[in-house]
Amino acid sequence: MASDGIESRRMEKEISETAADAPKQDDFHQDVEVGPDAIDIDRIEKVYSKLDRRILPAFWVLYFLCSAIRSNVGLAQTMNLDVGHDLSSELNLTPKQVSTGLALFYVCYVIFDLPSNLVMSKLSPHVWMSRIVTGVGIIGVCLTAMKAAWSFYLLRLLLGIVIAGMWPGMSYYLTLFYPPSRTGKRIGRYFTAAQVSAAVVGLVSAGFQKMDGLGGFVGFQWMFLLYGLIGTLVGISLLWWLPDRPLPPGEVRDQTGWRKYIPQSKPALTDEDARIHYEDLTRVYHRRVWNMKDLWNVIIDWRLWPLVMMYFGVVGVGIGTQSYGTVIIRGINPKLTGIQLSLLFAPIWIMDLIAILIVTPLSDRFHHHRALFFSLAVLIQITGLLVTTFAGAGNSWSRYGGLLMVGFGLGPTVPICMTWTNEIFQPRHGEVGVAAASALVSGLGNLGSILTTYALYTGWPEDAKGPHKYRKSNLVMIGILCGSILAAAAMVVLLRLFGNDKGKKVSSASSTNEAGDGFIDGAARREVQQRGLGRMFCFR
Repeated sequence: MASDGIESRRMEKEISETAADAPKQDDFHQDVEVGPDAIDIDRIEKVYSKLDRRILPAFWVLYFLCSAIRSNVGLAQTMNLDVGHDLSSELNLTPKQVSTGLALFYVCYVIFDLPSNLVMSKLSPHVWMSRIVTGVGIIGVCLTAMKAAWSFYLLRLLLGIVIAGMWPGMSYYLTLFYPPSRTGKRIGRYFTAAQVSAAVVGLVSAGFQKMDGLGGFVGFQWMFLLYGLIGTLVGISLLWWLPDRPLPPGEVRDQTGWRKYIPQSKPALTDEDARIHYEDLTRVYHRRVWNMKDLWNVIIDWRLWPLVMMYFGVVGVGIGTQSYGTVIIRGINPKLTGIQLSLLFAPIWIMDLIAILIVTPLSDRFHHHRALFFSLAVLIQITGLLVTTFAGAGNSWSRYGGLLMVGFGLGPTVPICMTWTNEIFQPRHGEVGVAAASALVSGLGNLGSILTTYALYTGWPEDAKGPHKYRKSNLVMIGILCGSILAAAAMVVLLRLFGNDKGKKVSSASSTNEAGDGFIDGAARREVQQRGLGRMFCFR
């Protein structure tokens, strides 16, 4: 009996020690340095490859369709222009009214981005993503029925409301499955959908123009209708396609209340894969329930505002180019037909795609230097805009080459900006940090889109006159790009001065800031070791 009592006390002690060592779900967790021999790197990589195959194709398809539906209005301005079946002629819109309709979309984007992401963080993420895409598809179908300026304004407003939170929501969703160091190249992969979408939509719009008059619809109406129908079907399918947020091994998902009426998607990982993934992810941080105080701490964090300024410039130029690309090309060479304009629009985004595939993996590998990669890409955009504006009135092809440079420079800037946001705010503020910061950077940064779609190009009629058409509009875009570079430089300086300490909720022992680079997590250092770059470039 005595031995039984001793054995019982020994077992209780072991259980107590195990519980003390277990990760606590309600707090952030210290980065754990694990050498290559202590973990099976290959097995971890296979787990993340499985996640990639499940998540990234769905993200690529949904982003492709939403980008197409959102940006089709830009192409509709020049489709079947020679027969008077373009958007402005069909709806009796002035250039200023077109600019107003384009800008109204981004007004809603700014207002509803943050609320949408916060709701997503509280509810089922895959259901919320399905809601966004389904809503975009339905509005896309309704765009077919536009007949006047009021319907154009209304549907652009509604489109902005339903799509708000999509881009930051995708970024937030990734952080549920990947450490910050692994998100950059994945954001880059599905961000290529926007470039492929712009290129494909430009090429396919040439075919839609051939359908002009079929069934009583003009070319751009067929474009809105078909993309909208496909988007609606894809949005519904996401309920079964996308996995919900991962759970700790052994935990069962709540199926009570409204959740029992929602289709349940298959878990992204099961059994041993789920355990390995959970252990690797919790080396970076642990999810905890957030409150309004946590949200306020994100909003007042000074690190947010340089990122907003970076995003303001590059997304403003990106949307300006996407909305008015064919208008700018037509200004370079007014003799081009609508089909030729559509075909010349596509290579801009092919260049964008090439830059993403080249630069975003490099920015992940050399993650200490995201600001440098960002700034170099912005300088390429500035050079391209200068060439487009001043290459010479009689040399239309060189000016078009400047637009291709703008496309190349645009590619990596948005993924780098969003990845850096995740990298900084996830260790500091956890899940609410990613949800709120990514939404605020995207939402407030899209004020740049309002500027370029409302105040520039067709919204500035006198700027279309003279040998250098849209010169002032292009110079304004160069100005906001310079602001993006200055914001990136300011962020680097401020992080070196003040660091990125994780705050009171994490002990000083958990900081990795031994050499001024505390915002790089343990997973990033393991990836550097794995790639063999650590010794070569003295990365830690």
